[in-house]
Amino acid sequence: MAEIIPIKALRYNKALSKEIESLTSPLFDVVSDHDRNRLYSNPFNSIHLSVPQGDEPAKSAVKILETWKEKGVVIQDNIPGIYVYYQYFTIPGEEKQYCRKGFISNIRVYEWEENILLRHENTIPASVNDRVKLLEETQLQASPTHGLYSDPTFELEKYMDESINDSIYSIEDYQGVRDVLSVIHDKKVIQAFISNLREKQVILADGHHRYESALIHKRKSAIQPPGHTGREGYNFHLMYFTNIESDDLKILPTHRLIQNVEGFDEEKFINGLQEFFHLQPIERNISRMAKSIEQYKWMFGLVLPSFSFLIQLKSESFSILNWHFPEKVKELDLTVLHFFIIEKLLGIKGKDQRKSEKILFERSLTVCEEKVNTGQAAMAILTRPVTMKEIKEVCYSGYTMPQKSTYFYPKVICGFLFNSIKENEFTLSDSCF
Repeated sequence: MAEIIPIKALRYNKALSKEIESLTSPLFDVVSDHDRNRLYSNPFNSIHLSVPQGDEPAKSAVKILETWKEKGVVIQDNIPGIYVYYQYFTIPGEEKQYCRKGFISNIRVYEWEENILLRHENTIPASVNDRVKLLEETQLQASPTHGLYSDPTFELEKYMDESINDSIYSIEDYQGVRDVLSVIHDKKVIQAFISNLREKQVILADGHHRYESALIHKRKSAIQPPGHTGREGYNFHLMYFTNIESDDLKILPTHRLIQNVEGFDEEKFINGLQEFFHLQPIERNISRMAKSIEQYKWMFGLVLPSFSFLIQLKSESFSILNWHFPEKVKELDLTVLHFFIIEKLLGIKGKDQRKSEKILFERSLTVCEEKVNTGQAAMAILTRPVTMKEIKEVCYSGYTMPQKSTYFYPKVICGFLFNSIKENEFTLSDSCF
């Protein structure tokens, strides 16, 4: 089903590659303001292409990219390859070191209806629009999205393990993760990767906005006359693939912050909760609260300025959930949260939630507590991680989860390589691929 091809990557020249750690950057949707200012100070940092500055950021990125090409700051590979990308990391509170193994290649851009690339959550329109403009102007994919394929036999890992021993880069990134990159040029091995994915569906784990922008760009480009062949660069998208069967795939929760709800009354809200939820008052210890909800379905940690609770949906309340979703989607913790708390009690309708500025998404427990304590948020709602089983069930149902449902950890980084889809730079490897 899924067609992948090797890439002719743009990479920093040999001299700059010696300083690659200073040239990498977080993805556009996780980079903090503090990090941005530091990264922008380096004129060659990858953030200038992924999160460009200025009144017209996309045009700014074009100028920078063309200058980098002219001066040899970035140079395109002579031959196509599949890049192996390993991330070694630990989870706070755990001693075990994990290694997420994967590879980077191009994948054909598929319409959602083709049921080959499966999404598991919705996108936020404003973020998609920004990414579309940047892609249209630069014709560059600055970072890979993250896709999951299923291979219980782990056939490709033997090739990746061999390749990673001869690494191009090995750095420690902003997350404290060790990122290692290598490349495979052997045609027979590359063909094994292509063949392995050919009969598979791919689940989009991370990068929904960037993939959506590639999809919109393909639609626009394909109608331009003359002679659309299906092999042009705009038909392909840069993706990092990992095996969904691996034990080293980790998902962290994304909590909800609620702000600027007109006429919000804390006491009235608590009384409303009691209609649908069991409430257990608890001492304000946000880390312990997050730990307490991990094993329990439909349980959340609720942090208000004056009170903290563990709340769990009453089993009899579930029948009230009348959103038109299949049972597997309705049973998700986040569906319950968005229906009972955000729609029923806070009055933000489901159809308006994707665009609502009253709902913020936060992964840091410390930030959640701080924003409630300082009055920047009316409440924080702590959630537990979505499971891989739930992601599979939702994707195969053809439906999606609420936005910002998952946080696959660690994030890939930007700067190891770039993918040009300009026709004079994007070339398929050769006829054997």
